[in-house]
Amino acid sequence: MNSKYLMDRRTCLKGLGATLALPLLDIMGWAESGKGKVGKPPVRLGFMYMPHGVIMEQFWPKSPESFLTAPPPALASLRPVLDHCLMMKGISGVPIAPFNGAPHALELSTWLTAALPDAKQRDVINISISADQIAANFVGGFTALPSLELATMPQTHKENQEGLNEGYYSHCSFRSATQAVPAEINPRNVLNRLFGKSQKTGNSGKVDPLDRPMLDLVLAGAKDLRRRLPRDDQHKLDEYLDSVRSVERRIAAIEYRQKEAALEAAGVSVSKRLASDSPPIEIQIPEGEKRSEYMEVMCDLNVLAFQTDTTRVSTYIGSTPNGVSYPELGFNDEHHSQTHHNNEVDKVGKVAAITAFNIAQFARMVQKMHHLREGDGTLLDNCIMMWGSGLEDGNVHARENLPFILAGKGGGSLNTGRFLTGVKGNQGDLLTTLLTCAGIPLDRPVGIATKQLVELRNPIGKA
Repeated sequence: MNSKYLMDRRTCLKGLGATLALPLLDIMGWAESGKGKVGKPPVRLGFMYMPHGVIMEQFWPKSPESFLTAPPPALASLRPVLDHCLMMKGISGVPIAPFNGAPHALELSTWLTAALPDAKQRDVINISISADQIAANFVGGFTALPSLELATMPQTHKENQEGLNEGYYSHCSFRSATQAVPAEINPRNVLNRLFGKSQKTGNSGKVDPLDRPMLDLVLAGAKDLRRRLPRDDQHKLDEYLDSVRSVERRIAAIEYRQKEAALEAAGVSVSKRLASDSPPIEIQIPEGEKRSEYMEVMCDLNVLAFQTDTTRVSTYIGSTPNGVSYPELGFNDEHHSQTHHNNEVDKVGKVAAITAFNIAQFARMVQKMHHLREGDGTLLDNCIMMWGSGLEDGNVHARENLPFILAGKGGGSLNTGRFLTGVKGNQGDLLTTLLTCAGIPLDRPVGIATKQLVELRNPIGKA
């Protein structure tokens, strides 16, 4: 991969090693010293998933010009915030050969990894670290939770397509190539996790003895070495880099806490909120079992976690391809069965209704973010929220043109209010671009990426 497409991570390391008052601190927190000046809020990354693809004729805008004025039926709920959204047509998924008989095992597991499992070890998890966990490794040390993983249903589906481990079927987050991250499905447990009792971190913890110059040399040397290694050795080295990144995160978090402690000792407030910021939203745990109420509260928990800076990275698996139904929509047919519609009008209508329902939950969440003040703008201005699916068309399991919706301006990095056609890129390219827009330095591309999608971004210096 040409180095011009990736952010130079050594610059960030050098910045941290030289002084704490350098650009990386904009990612750590947005409170500055007591001169009345407040720095830029951090960028948050959120991912929300729906399986089985979409009815393409009802999802894609008819033209770039009609995107804002006459959106397709699936996007009706997003009308109030379409100028804060960005869509692109032409993002291909990961080619799944030699796993051609495992479209549902791979639609979710490849969504944030942009990589295939190891074909030689199909019965165990062995794929790649996911984009959300790459981000968590960098910013997770500065929040109470490195990342937040949510799901609507248990991750316990039993199926082994192409002999693949059943975990691929219902997981999208992978802490490392061999470790899937479980998601929480109980809203009350999520609320307790966000604001329950936790041990306070202080100076009692032992500081990692690895100093920054040494860390810089290790990472730079590994990055150079990777270019000369065969694929299997690259995979081993990638896991090593991920573990070193975790060390870097701990060191940076310790430095940041020490800076905060020094400011507090000097009588300088380090509160991360402005008086003009909206107060944290209230969470009501639903008593019933309506899917809409359940999904709404999970989305609200995501908003609250971002608003309070409890985490800056989240994933929400709205459903997995294992028999979910939507009785609220007036039918009990399973989502999966209807996606094999063979153009039958009744089934097509049901899939379209399910898609619109799921996008409406996403729309409600981003609209709430849009109405919450933060800094000089809104919470949504400082987020990159991605809704999408790991299949283009569930009827034939197509993956050549995956559906994605981006919402939020990413702190000014994304040029929104547009529908881009003819985009030439893949899932890894998109994830690589979003991570760099969020300020995450990369040692390597995400999965099969070969470039950044520069057409998504704002020109440097513009918001």
